[in-house]
Amino acid sequence: MNELERLKELLDQGQVKLGVNIRQMNAPGSPVYRTWENITVPSLLLVTSLLATMYVHTWIGFAILAGGAAWWILRVLPRIRDGVFDRSAAFALSSEAAFDALWARGVLSLYAKMPDGTERAAAKRQDWRAFVRSLAEE
Repeated sequence: MNELERLKELLDQGQVKLGVNIRQMNAPGSPVYRTWENITVPSLLLVTSLLATMYVHTWIGFAILAGGAAWWILRVLPRIRDGVFDRSAAFALSSEAAFDALWARGVLSLYAKMPDGTERAAAKRQDWRAFVRSLAEE
């Protein structure tokens, strides 16, 4: 069994946690970036606020903008964050080449809490394969 298959098994068992840098993965050029997720709703809120300001009243436009921003931050952004994490994890675990590329960019990290209570982590500078092998040996 190769290291990626072993890592998938450890993730499924809950012995290892995968970390993803959401900011890097939710940027143009990322394989999991979706423009419509990040642009459509804020654009609609801004246009609606401007139209309400022009045709109704300044305070109505401001209220739409403030309420829409709060709704965006509290309701929409957490869903986007979760979606980016899920898509990133699926992409990273799809092949060793994809995992290696994301690891080299510093997008991924691994964390494990050992049965004796010690904690281990691996990020860009460490070798993820050695980290997985060391967990498999224990």
